[in-house]
Amino acid sequence: MSVLVNGSPTVDFIVGKGLRQGDPLSPFLFLIVVEGLTRLMCKAVDSNMFHGYK
Repeated sequence: MSVLVNGSPTVDFIVGKGLRQGDPLSPFLFLIVVEGLTRLMCKAVDSNMFHGYK
């Protein structure tokens, strides 16, 4: 599997671990990740690295 970073695919990697669908831990892990992304976005906006479209 690979992901796109700045429009270019990364080197292939193997997904070895994960959660099953419906796992009760999933919502908590989702919230942890979203909280981290929110903080990163706020820092990017504060440092003028990110702005919305008008």
